[in-house]
Amino acid sequence: MTAQVSLFIGTFSTLLAIINPLEVLPVYLKLLADKDDATHRFVARNACIYSVLLCFFFLIFGNLILHLFGVPLSMVRIVGGIILMKIGFELFSPSKASNIIPAEGAPEGSNIAFVPLAMPLMCGPGAIATILGMTATVENSPSELGSLIAVSAAIVATMFTTYLALAYAPKLTAKLGAMGIDAITRIVGFFVSAMGVGLIFNGIVEALELHGLKALH
Repeated sequence: MTAQVSLFIGTFSTLLAIINPLEVLPVYLKLLADKDDATHRFVARNACIYSVLLCFFFLIFGNLILHLFGVPLSMVRIVGGIILMKIGFELFSPSKASNIIPAEGAPEGSNIAFVPLAMPLMCGPGAIATILGMTATVENSPSELGSLIAVSAAIVATMFTTYLALAYAPKLTAKLGAMGIDAITRIVGFFVSAMGVGLIFNGIVEALELHGLKALH
């Protein structure tokens, strides 16, 4: 398995676990209550397009933003890890995502595909921190172009998978049921928490090496 394939699989699985389309489904269905299938697919497509554009923005300009604010990547890894741990722990509890929308559903004329679906539900702090971490992986790779293509393909694949989950949300929820979605969400929460711990650990090691301390071998 080449390094690019490994990078694609790692980025895809991490982003998909962080975004967790099953966690977005309750909000999505409530916002589009009583809408037809064509509207469901239209909103799902736009939300995923917005999310892809946001992901590529942080992938391309992430390091520039960090330099402007003087924030080292090791600190981004640590903060991102803490955020992922928080997200993972919250996935073990009943979803609070529905609190961000009014009880009557989406306001008339609002662009729900962008807010709240694309941001913050799909491209939130955890996804942004992960993508910022990928920028360093791309820059430090022996084949920078190949790594960039692998990460870009992973972003597109993640959002396409998310689109399928949202576009067919009614059928998916009917098949899995409330208990099935809850069980999958809790399992995903465990792995998201583990990813967060890994990011924190790597960030601490990187910060120590940045200040002249070498890891013990």
